[in-house]
Amino acid sequence: MFRSLHMKLVMIMLLLIISLMIVVGVFLTNSVVKFYMDSFYQQMQTVFSDEEFYGDLKNKATMDDGIEQIQTMMEGNAGALGINSRTRNYFILDGTTGEFLAGSDPEQGETLEITPNILTALAGNEGYKSDMTASYMDVAMPISGGEHSYIIYILDNRQTMRSLNSELFFIILEALVIGLIISVLLSFLLSKTMTTPIEQLTEAAEGVAGGDFSRKIQVEAKDEIGILAGTFNHMADVLRDTLNAVENERNKLNTLFLHMTDGVVAFSRGGQMIHSNPAATKMLGMRLDEQTYYDDVFHSVVPLQDVLGLQKSEYTKGEMYVGRRSLELLIAPFFGESQAEGGVLVVIYDVTAQRRTEEMRKEFVANVSHELRTPLTNVRSYAETLLDASDLPPDMRENFLSVILSETDRMTHIVQDLLTLSRIDYGKSELDKTYFVFSDAIQAVYQANYMEAKRHHHTLHMTLPGDLPEVFADQNRLEQVMTNVLSNAIKYTPDGGEILISAGQDENQVWMEVSDNGIGIPDEDKDRIFDRFYRVDKARSRESGGTGLGLSIAKEIMLQHGGDIQLRDHVPQGLSVRILLPIEGTKEDGIKNE
Repeated sequence: MFRSLHMKLVMIMLLLIISLMIVVGVFLTNSVVKFYMDSFYQQMQTVFSDEEFYGDLKNKATMDDGIEQIQTMMEGNAGALGINSRTRNYFILDGTTGEFLAGSDPEQGETLEITPNILTALAGNEGYKSDMTASYMDVAMPISGGEHSYIIYILDNRQTMRSLNSELFFIILEALVIGLIISVLLSFLLSKTMTTPIEQLTEAAEGVAGGDFSRKIQVEAKDEIGILAGTFNHMADVLRDTLNAVENERNKLNTLFLHMTDGVVAFSRGGQMIHSNPAATKMLGMRLDEQTYYDDVFHSVVPLQDVLGLQKSEYTKGEMYVGRRSLELLIAPFFGESQAEGGVLVVIYDVTAQRRTEEMRKEFVANVSHELRTPLTNVRSYAETLLDASDLPPDMRENFLSVILSETDRMTHIVQDLLTLSRIDYGKSELDKTYFVFSDAIQAVYQANYMEAKRHHHTLHMTLPGDLPEVFADQNRLEQVMTNVLSNAIKYTPDGGEILISAGQDENQVWMEVSDNGIGIPDEDKDRIFDRFYRVDKARSRESGGTGLGLSIAKEIMLQHGGDIQLRDHVPQGLSVRILLPIEGTKEDGIKNE
């Protein structure tokens, strides 16, 4: 009940009023007591300090009937002394024993107690001592006259003061009740003024916590609460903009995280997986979920404790193989605000293609070196022989020169093929495209290679439909591809084999296929048959003059045309190579042609 600000303000106001009334009451009571006592003693001193009055008292004391004379004189000055026989009385006491002799209230006089002031008067001194705690006020004046000595004793029972205090108490009590009522009303009004905007702030804060930033606090006051409300509205706007920016950044990061080609896996400090992206699942070839732990995947590369022991800016690298994939790992710890937070982040790079490219580059350099070294060695050897042996028979000299020319042609062919591939790689190999009948190119290639097939005792067949359309392509380059495919079939088919050339049309493309019953290509070599310098049977390829670049060049030429070259299964043995070409060329070709 008292937890609400409203009730706290009410209780504060009530306690404030009660405390104020108590302080005022105590202050007034003490002030009345002090005022009354000061007035009493001042009044007594004024009367008794009058030399004429005090001298008359001393003269009366010398008389035989001094008691009656003093009593008569006291009665005559009762007004000046404030004697009223109800609250204040006078008494005449024996100056030696303090015994009651006469007074305005004989009954009270018979029961008088000996007070400190009476004792002072018995000692011959004036008794004006006041006591705030006593229930009375008194003054004792010693009077000596001849053989007689008396004490004039004035006693006030404070009844007037108590009555006045009682009146003050009831006045203060009434003021307290009225003040409490007013304070309750004011506190309710004040608390309502304060709590209403606070309640609005609370509702708006709950809305902001729930994601609703549209609610505004309408406070017209210009005080601190109004400033607080305006600050809250500004804070809500800033927070909304900040959260929108954070959400946008998070969406960007999530999109990047989901679609990035590198794998990312995050683990807690305990090793449990907390996040991963699809690329990591694909690279590792396993399902990643909350049941996956660091040690299940990467312990053999780098133990978890070794990673957690790294500093904030440190990381470690590793490598692992999953099937035919070669994966490079970057493993680093990440830290939170406390020791229990943070974990390990693993970034996975698929370097299979890079490693394969590196191997191909090394193999390419080795193959080029080997292919050029062999004819260069032959040329040097035959040239040195011709230089040193001047008496060689003409037919042997002619044979040596033929070998040198043949090897030179071989090197020239290798260099031309390399230049062709280089131009294709750098996009500098332009096609001279024209419209021509696809079957005409096939027949031209057939005629050019017919005698070579006969020399190997092959049976060369050609089956062409009569309605093959025109194509838009570079005829010389296309015939180069066809010749390469057909010459390979002739070279790698044992003598006496059968080779079939066929063609056709599928929707918006035409195709040519060369099938043979030769040695074929093993399954493990089919994926690399179009790689540069790759040969299945290297010894036989060199023997037949092959460089391993022909199919690579053919593949690049067909890709330039928007087509393709494919290996197809051939039963029971041999190989089928199909060339695919769009009838109208590529879209870019059409734009250039226009």
